Amino acid sequence: QLQLVESGGDLVQPGGSLRLSCAASGFTSDYYTIGWFRQAPGKEREGISCIASSDGSTYYRDSLKGRFAISRDSAKNTVFLQMNSLKPEDTAVYYCAARMTISTIGTLSPYEYEYWGQGTQVTVSS
Repeated sequence: QLQLVESGGDLVQPGGSLRLSCAASGFTSDYYTIGWFRQAPGKEREGISCIASSDGSTYYRDSLKGRFAISRDSAKNTVFLQMNSLKPEDTAVYYCAARMTISTIGTLSPYEYEYWGQGTQVTVSS
């Protein structure tokens, strides 16, 4: 059974940084995409970034590119989300999700992802 476990969420001051981790296990295929999403209270879940397992290609939401960066440690089956210059509006529950696909074309639609972690809370506040 594929499992995703997020960690790294915390309370951080505006302008600060955080690195989230997504530890994945139980893959039955070498071809998948891991995405990061977030959901603030009263808002829809939105995609942040994703990375393909086959070639490491990445895709970002335009509005977050430059502040957020996705990366991976393939040996440890872990995907990271580095978040810099955090703003109060970045406050949300952050999720990682997996999409079992050979495609390297990035998608940030949550409906395309079959497996989800439990989420980790990020709060940006002074």
